[in-house]
Amino acid sequence: MNTEVQIDERIFAVTDLRQFTVERSDGQEQQIFSFDFKVTHEEYHDVATLLYKGSFRLQIPQLHVDCEADIYNYSTSLDNLYEKGAIGDYHLELAKKI
Repeated sequence: MNTEVQIDERIFAVTDLRQFTVERSDGQEQQIFSFDFKVTHEEYHDVATLLYKGSFRLQIPQLHVDCEADIYNYSTSLDNLYEKGAIGDYHLELAKKI
């Protein structure tokens, strides 16, 4: 099931949306939002530029989330989306700023 997640001004159709908490080294709990999405060759540059910022306004209407967040973890299935027709699977975890 696809869900919409907004990172800054860009809306992503995501799957496998999860929310969980981790304990930081200072003992505080921090919320993490995890999801997967696809990136096409045509979108790659814009998405890479956005994610390079590292900090974002995160909105997830389904979870009533509107917060500032930082990249906690991410991975991609491809490291070269410059080939026409290429589609990569992205996994992104964002940590709510404390």
